[in-house]
Amino acid sequence: MAAYAALVSLMRIIDDIETHPSPPISLDKQQVKSLSEIVTFLQEFLEGYKSPYEYSDEADPLEILIMDATHAVEDVIESYIIDTIQLSAAATDDGGDEQISCIHFYQDLQNVIEKIDLIKKEVTMEKEEHKRKVASDDDAGLRLISTEKKHLMIGFDDVLLQLLDRLTDGNTSRQIIPIVGMGGIGKTTLAKGAFQHKLIKDRFDICVWTTISQDYNIVETLREVLTRAGGSSSTMDEEELKVRLHKCLWGWRYLIILDDMWSIDVWDRLKFSFPDCGGGSRIVVTTRMSNLAAHLTNSYSLAKIGFLDVVSSWTLFSKIVFGEQSFPTQLESIGKRIVKKCNGLPLSIVVIGGLMAKSEVILEYWEQIEENLSSIVNSEADDYCLRTLKLSYNHLPAYLKPCFLYMGVFEEDSEIDPSEIVQLWVSEGFLKSIDNKSLTTIAEQYLKELVDRNLILVHKLGILGNVISYKIHDLLRDLSMKEAEKQRFFYVLRDRSPQGLISQQRIVIPESTSKKKIQDALKYMPHARSYLVFGNRKVVQFPNSRFLRILHTCGTLYEKEFAQLNLFRLMNSRYHTLTTLWSFVIPSSINYLFWNLDTLIIRCDETFTAPTEIWKMYKLRHLEFDAWKLHLPDPPSEEDDDIMMMENLEVLVGLKNFNELNMRYSADGVNYLRCLECLSKLESLELWVHSTDIGNHLQKANLPPSLKMLILQLHNRFELEHILVKIGSLPLLEKLELYEGRFETREWETMEGQFQSLKSLTLHNCGDLEKWTVSESSHFPLLVELCLSWLHELKEIPAEIGEIPTLRSIALEWCNKSLVLAAKKILEEQEDLYGDQLDLFFHAKVDKIDEALKKLATSSFKFTESPYF
Repeated sequence: MAAYAALVSLMRIIDDIETHPSPPISLDKQQVKSLSEIVTFLQEFLEGYKSPYEYSDEADPLEILIMDATHAVEDVIESYIIDTIQLSAAATDDGGDEQISCIHFYQDLQNVIEKIDLIKKEVTMEKEEHKRKVASDDDAGLRLISTEKKHLMIGFDDVLLQLLDRLTDGNTSRQIIPIVGMGGIGKTTLAKGAFQHKLIKDRFDICVWTTISQDYNIVETLREVLTRAGGSSSTMDEEELKVRLHKCLWGWRYLIILDDMWSIDVWDRLKFSFPDCGGGSRIVVTTRMSNLAAHLTNSYSLAKIGFLDVVSSWTLFSKIVFGEQSFPTQLESIGKRIVKKCNGLPLSIVVIGGLMAKSEVILEYWEQIEENLSSIVNSEADDYCLRTLKLSYNHLPAYLKPCFLYMGVFEEDSEIDPSEIVQLWVSEGFLKSIDNKSLTTIAEQYLKELVDRNLILVHKLGILGNVISYKIHDLLRDLSMKEAEKQRFFYVLRDRSPQGLISQQRIVIPESTSKKKIQDALKYMPHARSYLVFGNRKVVQFPNSRFLRILHTCGTLYEKEFAQLNLFRLMNSRYHTLTTLWSFVIPSSINYLFWNLDTLIIRCDETFTAPTEIWKMYKLRHLEFDAWKLHLPDPPSEEDDDIMMMENLEVLVGLKNFNELNMRYSADGVNYLRCLECLSKLESLELWVHSTDIGNHLQKANLPPSLKMLILQLHNRFELEHILVKIGSLPLLEKLELYEGRFETREWETMEGQFQSLKSLTLHNCGDLEKWTVSESSHFPLLVELCLSWLHELKEIPAEIGEIPTLRSIALEWCNKSLVLAAKKILEEQEDLYGDQLDLFFHAKVDKIDEALKKLATSSFKFTESPYF
């Protein structure tokens, strides 16, 4: 919800000012205390608040009132910060010492505090009334939602057979079988198919179906199950009903279907009513919550429903629209395009198919349906489809609702980069701090929760189990967009009057928006704090909002446009990402961003030179430049008391050889490499070392123990033995890539206790390596993937590597044939031990696949022919 996001954002601003080592302004302690108490009260209220407008097209007036008042407080605080920084900068340029008066600021802040305090009092007075009203409205809403839609059993044949097998197998103990999947995927349809099957009716003595839903009543649920099981419930309380139900079921083989369960608490209160008396009873639970399903049983018993394939989708659609009649030939092409847009979601196919079954069978009408598919699906049948999916959103805790709404800013069918969404969430400010966890960790945890709730999908997984990209189903994306715009969480610029932009905080520019439309709308964005462009490369102009925090673009800025933007004077910035073709020097005015910027990403083929002031950016977490093009100067001297050394930096990508800068700014580069050990939160580092002097200093440098990923591009004379000992001791390191360098002794021998967290190892062109010794598999206990490239002298892979239980992949690229044969030997040894259960894959990339290599190839040992030059 937008109001909750605004409150969390305000508290972050206050905390940032209070905890910053050199804040641009100071706040009155009494005002901070008063404001914090009000904001905390309103946060707690919203965390338990169930809006009576959940199923309305109108926004909740109370939530809008809270959001607007909160934004007013933000405006006052951030305006004063910006004015203070501007005046300080102007005074520095003029050599003066002018300061802005704080009296007006404190008065303005007091005025908005009093206004938001009035809202707190109103909420306090009406809290009980809201509870009563919400309860009655929820009942009405749930009655509407429970309207049954008849789904055909198409595309469920395999999973139905698996479910029937689990229900009727010879296991005599009571079994719990969860069916899990997103809303509208067919969980209830599958459960009903099994429940009504003759095999089930013949096997079980008692069969009971009950629907739990979000706002369950445990007493009514127990009473319903007991009555349908043949017992009498009369006027018992909860504990009496549990005992009676247990007695009623004892000695019988029963099947209980608990449909639409949302909470683990429901099961914890019901489970003791279902006896395990050795008769082979079964309990089936349908749920959208993957974590709940995992709590109920092991992964073997879990039935997870995926989307329908193309054939099943088409069959379902055809049956709904034309029944047993043949599909008209002239409509097949457009019909298949419509089905494709449903993305395999049965609910979507059923809704759109039901509409078309009642429509004219003419091409022109179907073309109109295709063009407006999403809006039709979400409005047909009294918003049945949207309401079904919206149950998942309404059930989200308050802290997850802004995260789900934010998924609507991405283009339809786009692959969503995990790093990008995490950076944006953190910079937006709506993530609430938890204990001592970093906001990055919290964001990653929230992404996992959305996946567990089947609201977003893991699209691609890496071999290490890391998520490469996410996706969101079109209907869920439409839901997030509709709800976000209703709550004024963000505004999507479309072909409509731009005047609605004036009060908007977040502006989203779709790929289809014209350049003229964007230019016309820019003047209507005085309060824009986020300007989000995904896929639209025409956008090279940005709002002139002093409050701008987030600037995410994908269009290329040319030299003139880049110069005019003056991006580094946006004093409220938290997140910048942009693309330019031109080499430039980052101006010293970047120090205007020192207090707030946490993410800076610049994509360019040319070089960038950063000023010394970049080291003073205390909050900077993510610094990324393409193609190793960042020239970073030495940090200020240790005697400089103001230096903060970017101590919150987590990701550093794009560092280039510093030899030239060292000659310009310091004698030998020691200062630069000294800074690495100061970056105590750094998790990811990519570094080029192309000179002997810098290599010597790297050998002496202390790498931060927080590192999880390290990529080193070294010169060919860099000696690896010493630094590998240092790298091997990094306790959290999961990924290591070494490019070039040399082994002076021509041998690498790992030692006990090294690389204890390493999951991925890449060695490329590490000259002269002839022998690799690993005395025990415990040296790389968690290794998942190994890539060896251009190691022409290495003849064998240590046999102990093959014994690592977590190992899944070995890749060889342009190595000698002896190494390929050694890899084959490892595979054969492991196959002898584990047979079909072995989960290990080899892939070799070679210049040419000769007859000898062809004979080695198997399904687990593959070759790719790829000449290196």
